[in-house]
Amino acid sequence: MKHIFVKGTDPNAPVLLMLHGTGGTERDLLPLAERLSPSSSVLSVRGNVLENGMPRFFRRLAEGVFDIEDLILRTEELNEFLDSASAEYGFDRGNIVAVGYSNGANIAGSLLFHYKNALKGAVLHHPMVPIRGVELPNMDGLPVFIGAGENDPMCTPAETKDLEALLTEAGAQVTTHWERFGHQLTGTEVAAAAEWFNKTF
Repeated sequence: MKHIFVKGTDPNAPVLLMLHGTGGTERDLLPLAERLSPSSSVLSVRGNVLENGMPRFFRRLAEGVFDIEDLILRTEELNEFLDSASAEYGFDRGNIVAVGYSNGANIAGSLLFHYKNALKGAVLHHPMVPIRGVELPNMDGLPVFIGAGENDPMCTPAETKDLEALLTEAGAQVTTHWERFGHQLTGTEVAAAAEWFNKTF
């Protein structure tokens, strides 16, 4: 997968897996990584799927309607990529925290839904429920931050609450931060995520 790896100054800090939104690239969220954990190593990945020329992490059939077969395939591909990247760059595979926005948050959520211990934690900005009707792995104590919009047209509050409930039932420790700026990722939401990150890790 096309990616950037930046080695951090603190080998014990979580490695940040940065996952962009639709139409983004592996460079989009680098400033966000700097805000969350400046001493962390950063692995920023570009989605392998193109939708009208815009990179994404998996296909969708329509807005808000995921191609589930492709989602499962791409989630497996990303999980395997993390295995190989940890070997290539010499970081601890068990010390990865995903930071995703929109489509990137959805693939991060799908990693949590499909693979036990795939991530040490996750910062999900405006995620949806990636897949329904599957048994989730045990996420006992896994920390998850959700940034959500009370008036987000793409990820409705009901969707956010469903995701929060599914993760909590699986044992995750979920913190949800609400704003009223639709689907936008705002400075105040990033500040709340950074505060949560510093308290949690």
